[in-house]
Amino acid sequence: MTLLHTVVAFLAALAVLVVVHELGHYWVARWCGVKVLRFSVGMGRIIWSRRYGPDQTEWALSILPLGGYVKMLDAREQDLSSMPASDLAREFTRQPVLKRIAIVAAGPLANFLLAIAVFAGLYSYGIPEPNTRLRAVPEQTAAHQAGLRGGELITSVNGEPVRIWSDLRWKMMQLAVDKTPATLGIENPAAPGRDDLLTVRLDSLSTSDLEGDFLAKLGLDLARPKAVLGKIVPDGPAMQAGLREGDDIRAVDGRPLVDGLAFVELVRASPGKTLQVSGVRDGQPFTISVTPEAVTKNDQTIGRIKAEVPLTPEMIVASEAPLAALGKAVRKTWDTSVLTLKMLGRMIVGELSWKNITGPITIADYAGQTARIGMISYLTFIAFISISLGVMNLLPIPVLDGGLLLYYSLELLTGRAIPERIGEMAQRAGVGILMTLMAVAVFNDIVRLMS
Repeated sequence: MTLLHTVVAFLAALAVLVVVHELGHYWVARWCGVKVLRFSVGMGRIIWSRRYGPDQTEWALSILPLGGYVKMLDAREQDLSSMPASDLAREFTRQPVLKRIAIVAAGPLANFLLAIAVFAGLYSYGIPEPNTRLRAVPEQTAAHQAGLRGGELITSVNGEPVRIWSDLRWKMMQLAVDKTPATLGIENPAAPGRDDLLTVRLDSLSTSDLEGDFLAKLGLDLARPKAVLGKIVPDGPAMQAGLREGDDIRAVDGRPLVDGLAFVELVRASPGKTLQVSGVRDGQPFTISVTPEAVTKNDQTIGRIKAEVPLTPEMIVASEAPLAALGKAVRKTWDTSVLTLKMLGRMIVGELSWKNITGPITIADYAGQTARIGMISYLTFIAFISISLGVMNLLPIPVLDGGLLLYYSLELLTGRAIPERIGEMAQRAGVGILMTLMAVAVFNDIVRLMS
């Protein structure tokens, strides 16, 4: 069922992205007076089609679900010798270059507009997310050196307000890519109502750090609740040792606990080892010995005491007024596009690993994971993939929309079309580049799947 769920989530997301992209081309082509012969979702052999509209445009489903296309009346692809003059006037290559640019650019633009619409809707609806309160900051980290100790609530990054953890992570990622210091506005629990400014240096991060949990490398992590036990499973190690629901665990083997997550990590790391657990019950201190049972999971042996430890951080619902949500959505889409281009540039010059290139297997996996989490996560995933699709299609690679835009821009500047021979050579080179990128992406997908 998990595989089926993943496949359905992936195909649904892909269908939305392809339809929106191709509708961009279709609508602008119609608006520019170009005759559209076919609108296909999927590539290759057509398995279903119907004709609609005054032009009897063929709406089709094709056998390969990875992509789609809009086929217009085009002298480069069809014999137009017997075509009526009224239709010849609607042929693509006979259109002014600005119209051709508009038609080609409309596909990526539609992907950006989809992302803006999704983000604006989510921001207006309100997204329940962890706030920006910090967990205890480890020593010898950039955050600790900046003066952060834990418990602080981060309110801004370089003067821009932040309320939720994902916004904090996003702004820190942008600064980390540029190796720009982050000046954090913080609300210190020791001095309520007073905001301080602390600067965290990001130049200590390596390129490999950016590929993982880079905030943890800096010493920044989400605050978690105290280690207060919830439901106790009958006949488990916790119940047998005498632990009860509501026990406030303060220390293990004499070492104070930072929070509930620290307690869980200690238990998992101690299969079969007796732990001296100290805490408070009904206002009175206690100490109990408990031995986590050994459990093998994913070829790894971990410890469990079969007691619930709530780990959900402080949550807030971040919602915006419609106009503010729209503005925030536009900024998010723009920032994501710029960051994507920066990351691509760093991969080209060798500053970032090509392992970051993902293919359909990884995208399908993320589609399934986000769909299982909930609709908000799934829609957010679709928005980010839509931005990536828009950016990738605008790259100046022949056979992509960006390559065609480059041709037409040169034609606009010089007043002459690109010679057909040069266009054919560039087309072959573009296919080679795309095949290479696809091979790298699929290889990375397989490596991730195996590991």
